[in-house]
Amino acid sequence: MTRLDRYIIFRFIGTFLFIIVLLMTISVVFDFSEKIDDFMKSKPTVKQVLLDYYVNFVLYYGNLFSPLIIFIALIFFTSRMAQRTEIVAILAGGVSFNRLLRPFFIAASILAVTTLILNHFIIPEANKVRVQFEESYYKKRNVNRDTDIHMEVSPGRIVYFYNVRIEKGTGTRFSLEEWTGGELKSKILAARVEQDLVSKEWHLYDYIIRIYGDNEEVVSGSKLDTILDFNITELGKNVQFVSSMNYFELEEFLAKERLTGTDKMPQYMIEKHQRTSYPVATYVLTLIGVSISSRKTRGGIGLQIATGFLVVLLYIFAMKVTTVSATNAGLDPLVATWLPNIVFGVVAVYLYRKAPK
Repeated sequence: MTRLDRYIIFRFIGTFLFIIVLLMTISVVFDFSEKIDDFMKSKPTVKQVLLDYYVNFVLYYGNLFSPLIIFIALIFFTSRMAQRTEIVAILAGGVSFNRLLRPFFIAASILAVTTLILNHFIIPEANKVRVQFEESYYKKRNVNRDTDIHMEVSPGRIVYFYNVRIEKGTGTRFSLEEWTGGELKSKILAARVEQDLVSKEWHLYDYIIRIYGDNEEVVSGSKLDTILDFNITELGKNVQFVSSMNYFELEEFLAKERLTGTDKMPQYMIEKHQRTSYPVATYVLTLIGVSISSRKTRGGIGLQIATGFLVVLLYIFAMKVTTVSATNAGLDPLVATWLPNIVFGVVAVYLYRKAPK
């Protein structure tokens, strides 16, 4: 590794760290000013606010936007090199543009691999602490109420709730159907149900049990204590819940959810694929950034930085469009998460060919 390589790598990573520290500091200040009233009411300790919430807050959001922050840092750093005629001098000294790209991609690889490891293993553990803090001291827990839940909790076992309170373990108008070979074998109805969230025992009130077949049977009563092979907390799983799972936990969870036929599967798959597609975006944005900011312009670095922000906005817009298409229009989640990288990859190659050599 030459002195030039070390210079570019350290300046690139140093600029990235400076910008991410600056942005996260501003984010923490704004977030704290927004939540201070809630903190005063719920009274968490200073240690809980700082260590349980804001340390993990910075980890989560800093890592989430790291590819875009890397791009902004790259535009800023490379534009300054171009304006100081450093890039012209490097190319005039016999260093090819392809060779000039090497230290940029080495730095991008360091940051991308770090982001990849964080996405799959570190951030999920941090999210568990952060989400638990939010639910305990900030978010209103009664928002976790759903209506008209209908899902297959295991092969052939279909559960329905008209209304369910996840955090209290209660539900109304409950039914549980068991199907075998396309035939309904049994059905349990209850006006109200409760599950002990510690013992996992279910309590059914005003229940009716129907057994279908040659020996049809109907059993009813005012209360039934029983064990069912699913937990009421499973009904409240959302993307935030999934974001708290590491790679292995997520793979196990997805294998189970595929059997239930849940309509949230596209959201879960998007969460899975984004953990890898975002770090890969670092390479695409690096090539775009160097290509558009390595040319010296008369107007200074302002135009190049503005162009960089425009690319960031277009990239975010593309991610939002494809994500919505996957969740609402049936687009494959794998395609949805990788399509922005593919499209911007084509743009990156075009800009690379047009870059001054």
